[in-house]
Amino acid sequence: MTPLWQRLSPLARGVFLLAVLAFVALPKQSRAIEVDLSSHLVAITAGFSGDKILLFGSINSPGEVLVVVRGPDADFKMHRKEQVAGIWMNTATMRFEKIPSFYAIAGTGPLEEIASPTTRALNGIGFDHIGLELPVTKAAGRIAEQWKDSLLRNLLRAGNYQLASAEIVFLGEHLFKTEFELPANVPTGSYSVSVYHLREGQIIDARTTPLSVSKIGAEAEIYDYAHHQGTMYGIFAIVIALVSGWMGHLAFRKG
Repeated sequence: MTPLWQRLSPLARGVFLLAVLAFVALPKQSRAIEVDLSSHLVAITAGFSGDKILLFGSINSPGEVLVVVRGPDADFKMHRKEQVAGIWMNTATMRFEKIPSFYAIAGTGPLEEIASPTTRALNGIGFDHIGLELPVTKAAGRIAEQWKDSLLRNLLRAGNYQLASAEIVFLGEHLFKTEFELPANVPTGSYSVSVYHLREGQIIDARTTPLSVSKIGAEAEIYDYAHHQGTMYGIFAIVIALVSGWMGHLAFRKG
């Protein structure tokens, strides 16, 4: 049977192609920014030591570009240690609930210069707008700021929070790229990568693309088993430790 395309007249083919080109071209003209990732999946295996994610995109008009990578929300518990009778002990504990487990920003300029305070507040951009503030029922004033600063220091030191550590590079007038580093202890889960096109501190367009960080292979199976069958996993670990110790004891006796 002759394919439908070959059965069309030259005029019909031309009309069809013009319609397709118009359909493809028109939406792109209305989009101020286009983005994509080098990979939408980061696979964590036994030898995982960190990874880099390449983001690339284009803008169709002058302006600034801001990229925000946000990991799944998690709870964090902080401890304050003090010397009591010469011994360091935990004297206070604070729990931060449902805050990003990973947060990184890259921009074509300092965050405070390319995004207005209103834009940052409305879109949850920056450490001051991602839910790190403690309720007054837990802590207030200077005490609350001390807990928040301690949490930020720990997350920054671990590499799970990165502020303007990545550079956005333009490849010509419209194309740009940037890289984000994921540490070896990067949390697993679903991430969102939001890219904003700004002008005079205001967002004129934005795109969000997903990123998944997941354990695969034997490590994933062990991780799932440990979390879903905690009792059996604990017993199995104790048995392995006892057997290993007994075999080591036999080896030394023979030696």
